[in-house]
Amino acid sequence: MNFWSINPYVGCAFGCTYCYARYAHRYVMERAADRDRLDDGLAAEFETMEPWLAFERRIFVKRDAPEILARALRTGGERYLGLIHGDTILIGSATDPYQPAERRFRVTRGILEVLAEHPGLKIVIITKSPLITRDVDLLGRIARHSDLRVQISLITVDRELARRVEPRSPTPHARLVALARLRDAGIETGVNCMPILPGITDEPAALDELVRQVSAAGATRIGACALRLDRSARLRYLPFIEQEFPELASRYKASYSHGRNVGEKYREGLTQRFNALRAKYGIGDGDRA
Repeated sequence: MNFWSINPYVGCAFGCTYCYARYAHRYVMERAADRDRLDDGLAAEFETMEPWLAFERRIFVKRDAPEILARALRTGGERYLGLIHGDTILIGSATDPYQPAERRFRVTRGILEVLAEHPGLKIVIITKSPLITRDVDLLGRIARHSDLRVQISLITVDRELARRVEPRSPTPHARLVALARLRDAGIETGVNCMPILPGITDEPAALDELVRQVSAAGATRIGACALRLDRSARLRYLPFIEQEFPELASRYKASYSHGRNVGEKYREGLTQRFNALRAKYGIGDGDRA
């Protein structure tokens, strides 16, 4: 990868039904089992609990992540040179760095404390949680000497719908308030409308209202992409559709029968719609659409 990926935790308690990162949990549990680092209770669960479910129920904490990062930045090397020449540090590519565990363990804050000592970096943080505003002091320090961007994940401003598809995530309103607070503090903050769920969050009026509120909160950009369904994500998401949106079940099976992506025509239409909404509300492009 042409970027550094830092995930302070493995797994995510928010339990979003569509999460693509559920595959990651199997690997860390297998490594821990191989090294006899699971207690009896976890070892028994490893044998019986599906990894895609363990992803949201058993969170692994990388307590020494700040120390390892500090050592990597201090000793330099080829990867460090990549950072100096423009590679990005992405925090939260496969977990939410501000999920509930962060209130107790503060691993993400420790990582930011390390990054605050190294100028000239490019850093992106992805989160759904307003807890990120706790670290406005550090984010401000980093932004003064590095290229820092926060991306708030938000796929709907409908509170009840959000609760169905993102069972334990912060409310849309709380995320919008956090976005506004970050912008008031001078932090560049955008929105990831990712993923858009076909037939659920893609209604034109709903997307219009989402972009309107995001723009009003001060977001500098918004990116969007349609749902991707890899194997581990299917194991959670498709049964959810059958239970909560049974009228869509056959459409999903057909639309994703040939791979992880919905059809090209749908994706092209989505790109056009978001281009029009960005123009309408005067908000910049995201990394993807």
